[in-house]
Amino acid sequence: MLGRTLREVSAALKQGQVTPTELCQRCLSLIRKTKFLNAYITVSEEVALKQAEESEKRYKKGHSLGDLDGIPVAVKDNFSTSGIETTCASNMLKGYVPPYNATVVQKLLDQGALLMGKTNLDEFAMGSGSTDGIFGPVKNPWSYSKQYREKRKQNSHSENEDSNWLITGGSSGGSAAAVSAFTCFAALGSDTGGSTRNPAAHCGVVGLKPSYGLVSRHGLIPLVNSMDVPGILTRCVDDAATVLGILAGHDPKDSTTIQDPVKPFTLPSLTDVSKLCIGIPKEYLTPELSSEVQSLWSRAANLFESEGAKVIEVSLPHTSYSIMCYHVLCTSEVASNMARFDGLEYGHRCDNDVSTEAMYAATRREGFNDVVRGRILSGNFFLLRENYENYFVKAQKVRRLIANDFVNVFNSGVDVLLTPTTLSEAVPYTEFIKEDNRTRSAQDDIFTQAVNMAGLPAVSVPMALSSQGLPIGLQFIGRAFCDQQLLTVAKWFEKQVQFPVIQLQELMDDCSSVFENEKLASVSVK
Repeated sequence: MLGRTLREVSAALKQGQVTPTELCQRCLSLIRKTKFLNAYITVSEEVALKQAEESEKRYKKGHSLGDLDGIPVAVKDNFSTSGIETTCASNMLKGYVPPYNATVVQKLLDQGALLMGKTNLDEFAMGSGSTDGIFGPVKNPWSYSKQYREKRKQNSHSENEDSNWLITGGSSGGSAAAVSAFTCFAALGSDTGGSTRNPAAHCGVVGLKPSYGLVSRHGLIPLVNSMDVPGILTRCVDDAATVLGILAGHDPKDSTTIQDPVKPFTLPSLTDVSKLCIGIPKEYLTPELSSEVQSLWSRAANLFESEGAKVIEVSLPHTSYSIMCYHVLCTSEVASNMARFDGLEYGHRCDNDVSTEAMYAATRREGFNDVVRGRILSGNFFLLRENYENYFVKAQKVRRLIANDFVNVFNSGVDVLLTPTTLSEAVPYTEFIKEDNRTRSAQDDIFTQAVNMAGLPAVSVPMALSSQGLPIGLQFIGRAFCDQQLLTVAKWFEKQVQFPVIQLQELMDDCSSVFENEKLASVSVK
């Protein structure tokens, strides 16, 4: 059951093949078995079992609430959850229990979803590895997959797995790992510069960043208000579309959401891509791009072409400025947002009572890690009166130019852009931490952050395994608010490439066969 798609499990629940409680118990047992992955900060076992009980009563009466009723989901720990601790993986919020639910969390619960727990992240979602939170790094489930282990043996690496585990990417690494390791069917991440798509690519799952304004940010603890978007992580494109249909729409509590009502939608199955025009941005062919990702990117373009789609090279001329521009705007908004954590109203407060200023300083020194403090310092520098025009205002102007690059390309008749999501496959943790967080984020956000500055929808879809046996994902970028068209193309691509299912025999040795299903026939759990 656990390996099935959300839609399939929903059908199984409706037909009585499995009950919500059984499903919940299986996921909880797998969460316990995969505890060493460190994907979850808080496991809300009691809450989930109670929700499963309620769901079961509804199914018995034949009153299911919809496709998500009784389905286990996980939520990144920077979304407020009423009565459940929400930490942002920071000492600043350790022990903070919000009095309300984020709108997206509430929408999931209103549909009968079971909340399995809160997932791990980089502190305040600042990072691209899920290595910098106070609860420690998240381990990529693929580190323990049959595919990766066999390749490692062939390449005669020492079998010292414990020191060679891989990062998940970030900052929503906990959510990506939770979905990848079958502990839930969908998870919420957040995406400010690629935080949902990056870990999705590294963990072999689908990561969707919806159009800015399509999904409410109310209750998502803000990083960069003008770029943050709740993200969706699932094991297939259809599931991401199902969840988006439930989350999308106007929210009176978030003035940046669209006014028009959004109806849940089912993705059509494309049979003919000959009317599509796929754009390949030439600026995304950077020297740092690994040869494997580059060749898969070419293969994907050829796949569209061989099926009759028009594939053209396009230019996004301001791409080279985007990472600098993103850094200025991101840190400036971070500095402004983090001012609320002063030790007075909620969260950590130091014991220093010499003066208010000393209390503020000590609270923030103890509460934030170096990465967060570094970004606050950068941002405040850019916002100083003498720097404001030269940095912040200039970056806003460049942001407009970057957004216009996309508008021009889409106006020229391109339907969807195809790009890499990441520079390479996931790297071992020991390798990753050789560079500091800021350098890493600047490298890892290179293909993803421009989309956030332009407010466009983008989705990372796993394409194939590298020579190391690790997942590589590609990114599709769509026009603003054409999320459905974007997902339809992504679904066609997903069907063509038939990405293999992760084989986690050792992890699930006693969860007897996950299920028998031709579509995922490559799951072989002993």
